[in-house]
Amino acid sequence: MDIFELMKKGGHEQIVFNYDKETGMKSIIAIHDSTLGQTFGGVRMVHYASMEDALRDALRLSRAMTFKCAAADEDKGGSKAVIWGDPEKDKSEAYLRAFARFVEMLKGRFITGVDLNLDLTDASIIGRETQYILARSKEEGSSGSSGMTTAFGIFAGLKACAKFLWGDESLKGKRIAVQGLGAVGEPLLGHLIQAGMEVVATDVSEKTLQRLQKQYGLKTVKPNLIYEVECDIFSPCAIGSILNDQTIPKLKCKLVAGCANNQLEDEEKHGEMLQDRGILYAPDFIINAGGVIQAIDELQGYRPERVRLKTERIYDRLLHIFEMARKEKILPMEAAIRYAESRIREIHKMKRLYVPR
Repeated sequence: MDIFELMKKGGHEQIVFNYDKETGMKSIIAIHDSTLGQTFGGVRMVHYASMEDALRDALRLSRAMTFKCAAADEDKGGSKAVIWGDPEKDKSEAYLRAFARFVEMLKGRFITGVDLNLDLTDASIIGRETQYILARSKEEGSSGSSGMTTAFGIFAGLKACAKFLWGDESLKGKRIAVQGLGAVGEPLLGHLIQAGMEVVATDVSEKTLQRLQKQYGLKTVKPNLIYEVECDIFSPCAIGSILNDQTIPKLKCKLVAGCANNQLEDEEKHGEMLQDRGILYAPDFIINAGGVIQAIDELQGYRPERVRLKTERIYDRLLHIFEMARKEKILPMEAAIRYAESRIREIHKMKRLYVPR
């Protein structure tokens, strides 16, 4: 594996490998682009099969964060941290604090927040060693979990997709298959049911499924069957790379729109496969930006109403990108990337001006 070649191909600026000999903590921090300012990206803890898998995940997610921040009109660059370990066996206070000390060493070049397999309790532990962590608990004076804001943004995006596809933003009577009922998928359910949608859902946790089935009267299926549900909308709200050679042929929907990051295993190939099947794809880093908007807002003094207004703009942004894709005869994902990159280029030109400090 040629790491510098990977960085060149992805446009990455910096990769930091961290190892703490006392706890055995291994992590990678990937900084993609800092044109717009200090970089932001979550930290996830995953039991990767290899270092190569961990690195590729960090590189891909950090690139998506650059586009997410740029498209959401935030003055932040993109980065991501991955902790290579088993959350069930390796995670401890010392382990997380060791990671946090490496974050602190970067002196604000990288700001983080908890992601996959980490929660608000973990965020509090990380916050003991670094000031550069956002979206901690409300009890600590932070904004709390960003799941509800992300769900609100997904729902706004779904209405935009409906407007573009069917000429009416109403989702009443539409059938949606939701994959994943975690920090975002669960609060999203409330919006969907209130809108009069028919929901079919799945989750890897049978306990979660049973609880929500009882609460909402949900129709549920086994995780491996969710792709084959006949529906109007398929909503991936769990892990990434789930739109691939094996799953796309199974889909029986007109729209894919959800909160999972990096849903397309291969952006171009699988974006084309969806389009060839007549399925509209809502670019993930556009529709799922609500959580990032909330976290970054803390840096200017968290105001819920401001966050809500900025998150609502996902609706217009998606419509703009769909129209751009149609007009230029390109994939929605390509249109979204061009949209984000155009802002980065313009700001890069402006920053050539010298400002005395």
